Amino acid sequence: MVEETTQLAEKPRWLTPVLFSSTIFLSASLLFFVQPLFTKIVLPHVGGAPAVWTTAMLFFQTVLIAGYLYAHLVTRHLSVRAQIALHLTLWALALLFLPLAVSAGWSYDAEKSTAGQTLLLFAAGVGLPFAVLSANAPLIQTWYARTGGYSADDPYFLYGASNLGSLIALLGFPLIAEPLFGATQIGWGWTAGFWVLGALLLTSGLMARGRAVPATSDVQTQPAPSLKTRLHWALIAFVPSSMMLAVTTKLTTDIGSVPLIWVIPLALFLLTFVLVFTNRPIASLATLRLGYLIGLGVLAVVFSNLLSIHVTVWSAVLTVAAFFLTALYAHALLYAERPAAEHLTTFYVTMSVGGAFGGFFNSIIAPSLFNELHEGAITVAVAGMLLLIRAVRPSQIAIFCALALVVLIIVKAPLIDAFGVIAFGVAAIVLFLTVATTIRQTAQAHAWVIVGFLVAGQVFVDHGSPLLTDRSFFGTHKIVERDGLRIYGNGTTTHGAQRIVDLTADRPEPQLYYHRNGPMAQVLTSAKADASETVGIVGLGIGALACYGQPHQDWHFYEIDALVSDIAHDSNHFTFMSRCAPDSPTHLGDARMVLEEQDGLSFDVLVIDAYSSDSVPVHLTTVEAFDIYLDRLNDDGVLVFHISNRYYDISRPLGRLAETMGLAARIQDYAGNTSEDPGDVGSRVVVLSRNFESLGDLNADPRWVPLAPDGGRVWTDDFANVLEVLNR
Repeated sequence: MVEETTQLAEKPRWLTPVLFSSTIFLSASLLFFVQPLFTKIVLPHVGGAPAVWTTAMLFFQTVLIAGYLYAHLVTRHLSVRAQIALHLTLWALALLFLPLAVSAGWSYDAEKSTAGQTLLLFAAGVGLPFAVLSANAPLIQTWYARTGGYSADDPYFLYGASNLGSLIALLGFPLIAEPLFGATQIGWGWTAGFWVLGALLLTSGLMARGRAVPATSDVQTQPAPSLKTRLHWALIAFVPSSMMLAVTTKLTTDIGSVPLIWVIPLALFLLTFVLVFTNRPIASLATLRLGYLIGLGVLAVVFSNLLSIHVTVWSAVLTVAAFFLTALYAHALLYAERPAAEHLTTFYVTMSVGGAFGGFFNSIIAPSLFNELHEGAITVAVAGMLLLIRAVRPSQIAIFCALALVVLIIVKAPLIDAFGVIAFGVAAIVLFLTVATTIRQTAQAHAWVIVGFLVAGQVFVDHGSPLLTDRSFFGTHKIVERDGLRIYGNGTTTHGAQRIVDLTADRPEPQLYYHRNGPMAQVLTSAKADASETVGIVGLGIGALACYGQPHQDWHFYEIDALVSDIAHDSNHFTFMSRCAPDSPTHLGDARMVLEEQDGLSFDVLVIDAYSSDSVPVHLTTVEAFDIYLDRLNDDGVLVFHISNRYYDISRPLGRLAETMGLAARIQDYAGNTSEDPGDVGSRVVVLSRNFESLGDLNADPRWVPLAPDGGRVWTDDFANVLEVLNR
């Protein structure tokens, strides 16, 4: 009988961690599901600009800090009963925002700030539910510390369960939910999960009610963390957050927007929390620090200019592995420096601020300060400094000098001439070697070598002199000359070129995708196009297509990136626009949104040239988008889609749309002839119209073959599966 009573008493102790782990796991899953879900819902309303995604992430990171701060304040100043009542009240109020949707009365105002409108849209649509979810990780851990359950005096293991939920949701949305269900169905499923979470929160809170934190551990008698300690936490959290974004940018810049490539660093980032925020770490801190040193060495090579590293698929694997080792040690270091349970919320608030600053630095500060991708090198230098913070005191002056030098070299201060840069660089290397020999710890010496390597790469290496290097929220922009061509590229994608000898010509010849032998030129020089009066071009590039225009025609260009427009219209760079279409308007903004507002405008030919950046602008490839195109197209007009792409077969969703909407569709795969002309490259183009007769002479051209549907599900604003259109 006594044994039976003991078993009954012990049972709740083992059930408690299961309950709390399930609660925090579900909360984190909902948190990471709602981010891509609501952004997908919002996308057709605010456009497909990368700045929209950047703004969305800024919103989520800001609300995450607010949620952590809320958890910190309520656990400090309210009883557990009051905490439960307040939090469940907020949860109930959040139900009023479900199912997630954009308000029927909301409309985009092109005259106002897109970023400001996007932030308000997210705040009104998902602000409260996301805030409730954001607060759960620290709040649930604080409640668990009061239960007396397993490891209640050190509840940080629950953060591992939280990040496991985040990881599964992160991978589950693009791999399972999005391919199988529409946004509406996913939204209803998410709503059901939010209801279940409310029941789990209530049960968890009741188990913690009225119990005080046990005071049996030395860990729990620690004093409140000092400002210096909190700054150190923030710095540690900054490194993996910033590094994750830097690695993602490097990969997408050098090998293109390969499907899910942005998910890999983020998934590994979350996995490191799962592996180290536990009472049974996978390795000792000393072992993880060795991996950290190796990882930083690899990343120093990748992000410096010293070895001209250009990431390939195989070197990308090494880069990602190096990032994983770096993040693993940084997060293990955070776990090792965690405070007592009563200071748990302070720890998480500080950590979230450091992580958010990493995102802010890469997304906002770096693009504003640098015209190239320098944030990776800076973050590696900061990561190296983590090993030097607790080194011998005399090295602090050297650390300050090194940081100043890194910043000075990276921003390429104009006050230093070439001789001065080289002399300064030599002095820097001497300084690094001297300091490294005076510090006994291998880690500190290794850190100096890493920083020295980065600085040397910035000082001594010149990989050519592009005519222009600039940067916007849409990527890096560069103009170079080779093979007799002046070439404009955005990231790794070439968006146009002009023959150097044509810079003074009255009417320059389009090159590359727009070469006179290619399908784009065939369309725009056809008898059908010659008879056209109005032509629209979505995707300006350098304006090469303008030189296929006729004097009697009215051309309109649409471009989302103002910097691209500036480049195209500057005759010092390219002369297509200045010579062939000097008076044609360029409408800035997301083309779908701009076209929707132009009620009085209709086209005989409408070209959609927004598919050549190795990504898929989904919101331009849906039934709703086609409704807008057809509304702006004359009855016998022609839609032209340039769909050259290394990774995606865009003809598949276009074929489905053509069948669904009763359109005639033809496609041409042009191989190019670069052996005779370096400007004659291959391209892929689809033409559509309301009937085959409207295609005119293109309909009888054997180079243009019918585009047959593949039987797949048609894309809408509610449903689109990017994975299924991967090139096979």
